[in-house]
Amino acid sequence: MEQKIKQSLIPARTLKGGEQIPCIGLGTFGSDKYDADTVSEAVYGAIKAGYRLIDCASVYQNEEQIGKVLKRIFAEGVVKREELFVTSKVWNDKHGKGEVIDSCKKSLKDLGLSRIDMYFVHWPFPNYHAPGCNGDSRNPDSKPFSVEEFMTAWRQCETLVDLGLVRYIGMSNMTIPKLEAVLPLCRIRPAALEMELHPSFQQPELFAYAVSQEILPIGYCPIGSPSRPERDRTVEDVADMELPSIIAAARSHQVHPAVICLKWAVQRGQVPIPFSVKESQYIANLECVTWDPLTDEEMEAISRDDKGCRLVKGQVFLWEGARGWEDLWDMDGRIAK
Repeated sequence: MEQKIKQSLIPARTLKGGEQIPCIGLGTFGSDKYDADTVSEAVYGAIKAGYRLIDCASVYQNEEQIGKVLKRIFAEGVVKREELFVTSKVWNDKHGKGEVIDSCKKSLKDLGLSRIDMYFVHWPFPNYHAPGCNGDSRNPDSKPFSVEEFMTAWRQCETLVDLGLVRYIGMSNMTIPKLEAVLPLCRIRPAALEMELHPSFQQPELFAYAVSQEILPIGYCPIGSPSRPERDRTVEDVADMELPSIIAAARSHQVHPAVICLKWAVQRGQVPIPFSVKESQYIANLECVTWDPLTDEEMEAISRDDKGCRLVKGQVFLWEGARGWEDLWDMDGRIAK
């Protein structure tokens, strides 16, 4: 099955500088379940289908394979480089002086690009965990968020822009207290904020704050990440596709509940980055934002179904003395120390 969605039908979002990017992208975090070749082949098929935003990261361990796919895509004339918006991220163990720049250069080499369109600080602290570790893993060197340490990483991101190695820089997994602490110190402000966003975890305060600062919200886990790693599962988790508002809208529109989650995300104004290696799924994910929008009443019903259910709690990043994963997210309104 080969299908291509017309670019003119795919809505766009506008970055602060005025550039438009697609309203939906393809995530590439599948290293806990799929090998790098499988993920990269999905990238190939997705670009041929019409995706123009590809969300990558060094810790996903597949950028080299994705780079080979991009080379193939360009050679076949499917798209030109300037038609793609490719992002990447620096991992937690590369926040030190000079390390962010070195990590970006490695991603550039792996991806086969001369410039990355947006480069994120993946998590706001250098607390490391090995890819694929279990939820009980802890690094003895982990410590609470530090404005000084974060700005050491961010200053290097700003230098990457100066060097022409990246076009935009972004933050990820931040909170309002953390943003309030660092934004006044930024010479180059973040163009986007990657954050967990789905119907059962809408983060309305953080979402509104980002928009007020002209920072574009990019949402991961947009359909509730039903195939997420076991370390990110708890008995309290809510299944987004089982929410009454989602089920009702799916019945009304005669589509899968996942389609409703993505329609909601795009109409709300965030950029969802769903991951799938199945052609029928990633095509449906892209196509669904081009037709039959949700009604105002359906959007309102979904907004009322927010359960505050964070799925990616990040407990593997906790430091000695932390009370629990809640400290990572400053849930008392203050930066945890």
